[in-house]
Amino acid sequence: MQLEGIHHVTCVTADAPSNADFYVRVLGLRIVKKTINQTDQTTYHLFYGDEKASYGNNISFFEYRGRPNGRAGAGNVHTIVWRVGSEAALDFWERRLADENVTTSREDGRLDFADHEGLEHQLAVVDVPDTPLIGEAPDVPAEFALQGFDGVRAYSRDDEATERFVTETLGFAPTGAGRFDVRGDVRGAWYALDPAPPEKRSFGAGVVQHVAWSCKPEDIDAWSDRVGPLCPDATGTVDRHFFRSTYFTEPGGVLFEIAEMGGPGFIVDEPSWAQMGDDLQLPPWLEERRKLYEYSLTPVPTTSELRARTRVHAGA
Repeated sequence: MQLEGIHHVTCVTADAPSNADFYVRVLGLRIVKKTINQTDQTTYHLFYGDEKASYGNNISFFEYRGRPNGRAGAGNVHTIVWRVGSEAALDFWERRLADENVTTSREDGRLDFADHEGLEHQLAVVDVPDTPLIGEAPDVPAEFALQGFDGVRAYSRDDEATERFVTETLGFAPTGAGRFDVRGDVRGAWYALDPAPPEKRSFGAGVVQHVAWSCKPEDIDAWSDRVGPLCPDATGTVDRHFFRSTYFTEPGGVLFEIAEMGGPGFIVDEPSWAQMGDDLQLPPWLEERRKLYEYSLTPVPTTSELRARTRVHAGA
């Protein structure tokens, strides 16, 4: 039983329309699902990814409207690392982000930046056997596009306890310097620990809420059974409508999820791939509350509307 790299990463925003503008118009992703945070049903859950909503390329956000920026600390993932194909891709993103007044730093095949709410990202030139997960943004050439997640960097409250848990329970493979490979038969990624800052973490915009690891669909219940006795907050297997998953906090304080790579997927309730993410989609058990959600949630443009802004921006 092996984990198959990163399934998705879930973060927090205070402004869903601005968030969508950055991740679609600027980073070249598309909205793959507008839905509700099924744990806190007062908030949006927006997913971005490629044209097939591929697991391994999904970054999602809960909107807590107007909330101040948070701060990553012990018990948080603090940086999301994306794959790109070449130094020329880094050249492209360095120029593109500069045009958006986003500060970057570059060194040794990496480009670091933060989104408008302070969420840290890194683009890394990598050579891996995994299929690149590439979107189809009209002004991002395929050879320069983001190719999915490579790994995440985290702060633990207890590095030794985290290392024991991720290696002995989850099967992460240590590679030295606080880094662990998470590779299965289909895909891989990595997890890295950095010294935690002295300041306590605070929940808010620009922080990672949890990281989800992929598993084969037939293994999800076994993973749930494995982590349950070791993690007091483990949820057991949960049906999220799009996939099944299990949540738990590892001993160092970082919230993990294991989610199945198969399942119905994000297309299950969408009219077509082209219209995926345009309208609010709800699991059947929340459908009776649709009017309340549509009234209370912030309107968010569609992918096509956001990409039209890209064409205007490029021609300005």
